[in-house]
Amino acid sequence: MGLPFWFSLKGEIRARYETLDEQFRARLEGSDQVLALRSSLLMEADLAPVQVTAEILDARQLLADSGSALDTTTVNTLELLQAHLEWDLGTLGKGRQHLRLGRETVNLGSRRLMARNAFRNTINAYTGADWRWETKAGHSVRAMWLLPNQRQPDDLTSLQDNDSAFDDQDFDLQFWALYATLPLPPVRAELELYAFGLHESGSGTRHRQLYTPGFRLVRKPETGQVDFEAESALQLGTSSSSVNGSAISHQALFLHLSVGYSANLPWRPRLGLAYDYASGDRKPDDGDNNRFDTLYGARRFEYGPTGSYGAIARSNLSSPELRLDFTPAVNTEFMIAHRGVWLASGKDAWTAAGVRDASGRSGKFVGQQLEARLRWDAIPGNLRVETGIAQIFPGRFQESAPNGKPSDTTYAYFEMTWWF
Repeated sequence: MGLPFWFSLKGEIRARYETLDEQFRARLEGSDQVLALRSSLLMEADLAPVQVTAEILDARQLLADSGSALDTTTVNTLELLQAHLEWDLGTLGKGRQHLRLGRETVNLGSRRLMARNAFRNTINAYTGADWRWETKAGHSVRAMWLLPNQRQPDDLTSLQDNDSAFDDQDFDLQFWALYATLPLPPVRAELELYAFGLHESGSGTRHRQLYTPGFRLVRKPETGQVDFEAESALQLGTSSSSVNGSAISHQALFLHLSVGYSANLPWRPRLGLAYDYASGDRKPDDGDNNRFDTLYGARRFEYGPTGSYGAIARSNLSSPELRLDFTPAVNTEFMIAHRGVWLASGKDAWTAAGVRDASGRSGKFVGQQLEARLRWDAIPGNLRVETGIAQIFPGRFQESAPNGKPSDTTYAYFEMTWWF
């Protein structure tokens, strides 16, 4: 049955099997496996000047048990992910403005601080107001005030059973963003300026009142050209170092630098070098929290797989990476990367693992991560097959910290995604 021209219906079905050999997290033991399943259905109606959007998500798991690293990043069954109205408000100066009201998902800039999750099984969503202004030349301004969705249920037993409950949002957790882009044609680059605010209160929280201004300068990869990216954000305000703890001064910093070259050769290879820094808490008892908070950002695209792995986070991190991407066949991509992992502060935790030596005597070298990924678009636009592997080789910190795990950790996955 044909659909009317003003109505569209799209969907995604994805299945990913993950296996983890030797757990790196302090609170868990042994190996792990999970079958992560994600399905979504997106409906859009163009009733100019209004567009109506609704999206349903079902993210669930099989095979996980009481020893699995299972949380709401894997399970969120039968949820209304998006439900919003968007108005075309007409021209303003040289640009056009739009207003969106309701529940939405958002990709913003580099996606390091605000993202619609791609690899992760569940997806961040927000309810509120979103205004944007854009020109044909690429200038834009965007302003958002949102209530982040808090996925429910969140207890381990319910997640193991794939139980359903409506997600929460309330005024105890508010998030706002200002974002502007400025094209720089002489250097074929783009400058982005932004500021985020996170305001969290109530019991069972870290009472975060965070302000995160920053910038990003980026030139995207092109064949035969050098590309680069520089992004930095300062984080100020107050937060607690633990749930229900007392709020203290928060001062943190994030920095990303990268450069790459895409050769005009068979297989279109691109070699890239990157460095990431996210501050950690320098002194546990000095009345300041210096651990950077990545807010609602994604990390798979530069730090390796998440899911039941997720060994590297954008917090208390000092990490260089060497990466090679190439296309060995039509519709096929291969990537291999080597990343060294150090703590920015030896007295703060390796946050992804919950491993810490508050004395700092275990040093800062967490270890090395080697990652490879193969992606094949079997039917471009409809069917993708992907597999990957990542391994952590422990360093001095992992081997010496009181609750560290000295063994190698190996993670592998195989997934298939169907779009319709």
